[in-house]
Amino acid sequence: MSAFKFVVSATLALALTQPFTALGASLETDMYGPGANDDPTAARMMGDALIARPLYAAATAAGMAIFVATLPFSALGGNVDESASQLVVGPARGLFTRCLGCVKTRQEMPVERPLE
Repeated sequence: MSAFKFVVSATLALALTQPFTALGASLETDMYGPGANDDPTAARMMGDALIARPLYAAATAAGMAIFVATLPFSALGGNVDESASQLVVGPARGLFTRCLGCVKTRQEMPVERPLE
């Protein structure tokens, strides 16, 4: 009887989560799809200023602390540049080089050149 309850509850849980995963996939496609960086809306700017930027600042500070704590081990392993890039430079780039409300940093955005 307990195996039957397990199968029924697992099937029910899977059936109930399917609509939410599909919704999440469609929202992700809408957010990062074509035109995601064109004219950020006021809501995206507010969300970026109130949520994303403080999180990037905290990630940069935490990454810097972890980088300094693990620097001797990184130096012994010979991967100081990679650890600095992942722990400090990545979050700092998201904090300081993204326009307010944009998804990508300025370095990741395509450069529009005039036709010749």
